[in-house]
Amino acid sequence: MDRSSKNRLTGHMLPHFPDDSLFCRIARAVCRAGCLPRKELYEAWEMARRVHRRFRGGRVVDLAAGHGLLAQVLLILDRDLREGIGVDLRIPQSAARLAMEIRAEWPGAADRFSLLERDLNLVQLRPDDIVVSAHACGSLTDLVLEKAAAARCRVAVLPCCHDLRACDDGGVSGWLDGPLSIDVTRAAWLRSRGYRVYTQTIPPDITPKNRLLMGEPL
Repeated sequence: MDRSSKNRLTGHMLPHFPDDSLFCRIARAVCRAGCLPRKELYEAWEMARRVHRRFRGGRVVDLAAGHGLLAQVLLILDRDLREGIGVDLRIPQSAARLAMEIRAEWPGAADRFSLLERDLNLVQLRPDDIVVSAHACGSLTDLVLEKAAAARCRVAVLPCCHDLRACDDGGVSGWLDGPLSIDVTRAAWLRSRGYRVYTQTIPPDITPKNRLLMGEPL
């Protein structure tokens, strides 16, 4: 199966997720909702697993959340997360279908989750938050990092759509390709703000934009 496909997962794909593993159960819920590309399922799963290994408890805030799948997967993985919020300027109408399917399988996680349609600049963060964002385009990733650092909370981003004109490349684009120089500069910026930085990748067959940057205040 092509995990990078942008085709929507629908009920026709249910036989591809036959077992009782947690991933297959989540995948079947996404298929029944019928609103997300296959790629987004795998991105959310792989990112959530890695974030969960580093950060536990508190509140998860998914910025530029779209349907909010990333936050919901983290709530399923971590029962110590007391709350999860998915925030986007415009929440897709189909997000309600996904939330309904998640609720059918994991009502406890669903009870702790909400979607908020709001400008990201207006979101109030707390020091015990875990701020996550998967593929916030261009300088949106920098906004997520800046808000997290200002609140001194944990953060994890999977950047994409690097804007070579607007984003800071740290002056190292003569050595590294443009997108990599921007992400290296982001990691250095977090360190300069007193963060312990963790750099990982998710599998490249899901997306070539696979660099995962995580940080926690020292």
